[in-house]
Amino acid sequence: MGIYAYVLLTVNSGSERKVCSKLSEYDEVLEVNEIYGEYDILIRIYAEDLSKLDDLITYKIRSNPSILLTHTMIISREHKKLRELDS
Repeated sequence: MGIYAYVLLTVNSGSERKVCSKLSEYDEVLEVNEIYGEYDILIRIYAEDLSKLDDLITYKIRSNPSILLTHTMIISREHKKLRELDS
């Protein structure tokens, strides 16, 4: 059983799409969303353990010079999984 987390990111103005594109390349990144508000991007990530979560955030995500701030929220228990709405 691994670790799932949401990460909110603040990035340099105008770099949102480029950062989203780069984040989408990582297998550990399950979802990438541009958002409006205090933060610019919301991602959902998976790691096998805390050490790998730390490596992912430190060496892959935070190493991007366009990412100014990250706020990580580890999921402790999931009550309802995401599902697609019928069109």
